[in-house]
Amino acid sequence: VQLQASGGGLVQAGGSLRLSCAASGRTFSTNTMGWFRQAPGKEREFVANIMWSGGSTYYADSVKGRFTISRDNAKNTVYLQMNSLKPEDTAVYYCAVYDSTWRYWGQGTQVTVSS
Repeated sequence: VQLQASGGGLVQAGGSLRLSCAASGRTFSTNTMGWFRQAPGKEREFVANIMWSGGSTYYADSVKGRFTISRDNAKNTVYLQMNSLKPEDTAVYYCAVYDSTWRYWGQGTQVTVSS
C-alpha cells in the first residue's frame, strides 16, 4: 500500500494550494481518509478527515472555514483545498487512511507560507 501526496509548495500569505493524495495497492473507498501536519519542532496534528461516503467531514478549529477536504473514490484519492493560507500553516502535510487506527501514511508534502 502506498499513499503519494503532492501539491505542496511555497505560497504567500492569503494564497491557496491544493494537496492531493493518491492511494495504490488497495481500494480505500470504505475507509476514512485524512490529513495531518507537522510543523518544525511541533508534534503532528490533525487537520481534517472525511468519511468513506464523503458526506461527513471534520476539521481542526485552526483550519475550519479555510480548508476543504474531499475525495474521489473512483480515483482512490483524497484532496485538501487550502485557502487564505497563513504563515502558521507552514508544515509538512501527511495524508493517512484509517483502518481501526490511522494505519497507512503518505510520505508528506511541504507547505511553506511566507508572510
